[in-house]
Amino acid sequence: MKTSLLIGITLMGIIVVACEEEGENETKISTYSSSESHNTGKNCMDCHKSGEPGEGWFIVAGTVYDTSLSTIYPNATVELTSKPNGSGTIMAQIAVDKNGNFYTTESVSFGQGLYVAVMGEGGTVKYMGSKITSGQCNSCHGVSTDKIWAE
Repeated sequence: MKTSLLIGITLMGIIVVACEEEGENETKISTYSSSESHNTGKNCMDCHKSGEPGEGWFIVAGTVYDTSLSTIYPNATVELTSKPNGSGTIMAQIAVDKNGNFYTTESVSFGQGLYVAVMGEGGTVKYMGSKITSGQCNSCHGVSTDKIWAE
């Protein structure tokens, strides 16, 4: 009887561990000093979303390059605002890590759309002319439109 109970408990434990999803919605936010990101230039949300293996379900993510569009640009800042050219309410401010990537699992309300500003370390700001309703930056940038860049 004790052996059967022990085997049953062991099997239950194995099933619970085996059924655990690899990618969970844990908090992940890029920082200037971090270098744990990977897959520079790829669409982060291919893996970092519910049902996929990436740790954390990203709301906004992408990669920033320098003016050559081939070298990453670490330590920039990406800002999402409610009005064009950095005006209105700041809805999110995301640090670009040492690998040129930025990402957050924090909730962002896109509403009717947000505007993007990318600030280089020296203070130069580049504004995206159109508003966005999705944070999958690398799904377009580097694919159907220029890469995101800073100086």
